[in-house]
This record gives sequence, C-alpha cells and structure tokens, in this order.
Amino acid sequence: MADAVTNHTNRNRLRSFYFFPPMLGFEISRELICVFSVLCVLMSRSVAADEADFMMEEFQKKEFSLAKPYRGLGFSSSSQWDLMGTAMVTPDYVRLTPDLQSRQGAVWSRIPLFLRDWELKVHFKIHGVGKKNFNGDGMAIWLTRDRMQNGPVFGNMNQFTGLGVFIDTYPNADRLHDRSYPYISVMLGNGTLTYDHDRDGRATELGGCTALVRNSIYDTFLLIRYSRNRLKLMVNVDGTQEWKECADISGLHLPTGYFLGASSATGDLSDNHDIISLKLYQLTVQRSAEEEEEEVTIPRVDNINLFQGKNHPISSYLSDKADVIID
Repeated sequence: MADAVTNHTNRNRLRSFYFFPPMLGFEISRELICVFSVLCVLMSRSVAADEADFMMEEFQKKEFSLAKPYRGLGFSSSSQWDLMGTAMVTPDYVRLTPDLQSRQGAVWSRIPLFLRDWELKVHFKIHGVGKKNFNGDGMAIWLTRDRMQNGPVFGNMNQFTGLGVFIDTYPNADRLHDRSYPYISVMLGNGTLTYDHDRDGRATELGGCTALVRNSIYDTFLLIRYSRNRLKLMVNVDGTQEWKECADISGLHLPTGYFLGASSATGDLSDNHDIISLKLYQLTVQRSAEEEEEEVTIPRVDNINLFQGKNHPISSYLSDKADVIID
C-alpha cells in the first residue's frame, strides 16, 4: 500500500515536472515577443526619423542656407552671403548687432530665390543686459527685391518691395496696451507702403503673435512657410519642441527672384541680435494649371479688407493711412 502511494506521488511529481516547464516556456516566450515587438517599433521609428531627416536634407537648398561653420559668408567673390554694417561672424553665430546703442547690421544672400514653394527655418537669439522694455529694437527676416540697403526698418530700407517678418522687442506705441512684447508680425510691401515705426507697424500688419524670445533659456526658432499663395508663420520658443501657429495668411502673392536677408537695429536701447542658422527647404506641391500659369510681378494680397476689419488693430488708423490699401 505504501509503495502504491509512493508511486502515485512520484507520478504526480513527474506530471508537474512536465507541466510547469511548458508553462514557464510559454511565459518566457510571451515576454520575449513583447520585448521584440517594442524593439521593432523603436527601430522602425528611428529608421523613419532618419529617412525623414534624409529627405529633408535632400530638399534643403544649401546655397540659400546659412549654418555653422558659416562657409560662403564674407567678402570674397565666391561668397554666397554678404555682411553689412556691424554684422560679424563668430564660430557659433552671426551677430547682426551688439548690445550697443545706434547700431545696424545685416546679412544678405547674393543669389535670387526663384522657388515658388519654400520653407525657411530660422534659429536666432536675442539677449542683453537691459531690463524688460528697456531693450531694442529687434530684428527682421526679409525676402525682397532690393538688398544691402540701410534704413529705419530694423536696419533695412522703408517702402521696401517684398516680404518682411519683424521680431519687435520694444513697444513704441505706449498708449496701446493690447499686446505683449516681443511681438512677431508680417508685412507685405509693394514699394509704396511705409512701415510706421512709431506705431509698431500696425497699419500694415497682416498677422502676428506674441513670442517670448528675449533672454530665453530655450533655443528660439521661427518657421516661415510659403506655398500656393499661402504664408504660414510658426514659432518654437518654449522648449517643447513643438511648432505653434503665429500667423496664417491666404491669398498672398510673392514674385520670384527676390533676395533673402536678415537685419537688425538698435537705437537708444540695445540688445545682441544673433542668427545661429537660416535653413531654406524646397517644397514639392501639386499645382493647378491656373496656378502654374500665374505670373506675379508686384507683391499683393487678394483681399486686404480681411486684415482691416473692425476687429483688426489697424482699424483706428485707416482714416489717416489711406496708402495702406494694396490693390
């Protein structure tokens, strides 16, 4: 009887021996499959990111881009970019103006841009020792017919022809407190419009947003995208690595053959204004036959009244600013 009990117990142990290893193997296999799946997902994302970067590099137009170590910038005959005024090159940035009063500086491309669809990514830095609202004046990104012109609009000429994107760090219109500074805005010039510095360009502004870019602890970026007569402005200034919309303007027509540039100016107040990189990308888009045939000779906006309605901040200036209308 004892032998029978012993044999029965041994058989149960034997069954347990054969039963648990398969279960254990199943659990291990399931865990391995999970780990393998996670690794596959991570690897696929990495490959996709690498491919995306590769494709973006393929479309980057090096001749219109400015980045470390800043080759092609200077005064030689082979240079693709020119310096003007107080602008100077360092190993880490191109300084347009130092933190000193009454300075102007700029960098301009020598090659006209004939792309109809493009995207410009600007990495910049504005910083100085002055307290808030005791600094100035700001900087601008340009795509204009004329280049290398000194003037009162952030270091460039007034009544310009083309596109100006202004990063304004000082509020000149003290009586208006409807926005915070720094403020980024867009203007389209047709050669006759005047940027009103005393009113922070409100009478000719097509769109804009507040962006805390001065003395920021984060890298500050501006993205300008122009495609199919639509201009989008986006910012990435808060360390989240996410683009946030600043302005979206449809029906904006720009001629080709204009020049890229960046300029800055200081007055009684000052800041360091640095360009770390300008990277231009060609965009590939589908166009209609009508769009392909369109020829733009003068910058224009289809319906300027959309930007001059009762709710627009320039409405109070229209009575004495009749020249802001763009046909």
